[in-house]
Amino acid sequence: MGIRVGVFGAGGRMGATVCAAVAEDLELELVAAIDPAHAGDVVEGMTVVAEASEVGAQIDVVIDFTLISAARANAQWAAENGVHAVIGTSGFNADDFDRLRAAFTRSNCVIAPNFAIGAVLMIVLAERAARYFETADVIEMHHDGKRDAPSGTAMHTAERIAAASSDWAPDPTQDMVLEGARGSAGPAGIHIHALRVRGMVASQEVLFGTTGQSLTIRHDTYDRSSFMPGVLLAVKTVGDRPGLTVGLDQLLDL
Repeated sequence: MGIRVGVFGAGGRMGATVCAAVAEDLELELVAAIDPAHAGDVVEGMTVVAEASEVGAQIDVVIDFTLISAARANAQWAAENGVHAVIGTSGFNADDFDRLRAAFTRSNCVIAPNFAIGAVLMIVLAERAARYFETADVIEMHHDGKRDAPSGTAMHTAERIAAASSDWAPDPTQDMVLEGARGSAGPAGIHIHALRVRGMVASQEVLFGTTGQSLTIRHDTYDRSSFMPGVLLAVKTVGDRPGLTVGLDQLLDL
């Protein structure tokens, strides 16, 4: 018997992709598909239930790609029931992390703003480049069904860049012809721009500049399958990561 996995949000496109990846992995066993909006549907031969309490099988790890309000409750359920959690939902803040650190004592939790390994490398490379440049902007581009803006990946990127350097040039803009034209000022005043484009999945650019040169670091996601290697890695290693782990880079040899 492999690691027994339950999936929150199993009826959505991302949840269905996660269920398929789990079902295909010989080291894992899909034992629960949970989604109140799709209760009664069948995903990978599994009937979707509305609540985790309806699951009869023992779950070792739950995967969550839902909305932040649901993800908070799902994480609490996992902690209270001694189940490991792997969470890709955006919107967790510092207070949430504090609560999760306190809650996950019997089991562990991995939260990652992005499970695409290429996106993780983009963030790490941007962090390393930051101290050599004086200006930086983050542009994130997602499909038009994404509800939050900016994305968790963009916020995490800006936070890592801001922490890597304290020598940023001031924004020279004095005449704002159209409000919001410079995006929103994030950590250290780094501007973040959010695009919502029909037909796109997810892309992000980090643009650095200094005298006479610029550097662009970009990652493109063409299909939700790109997240699956990172998700499966987290599922297989969460049991060895005590408490709360934030960021897929913590699981990689970077």
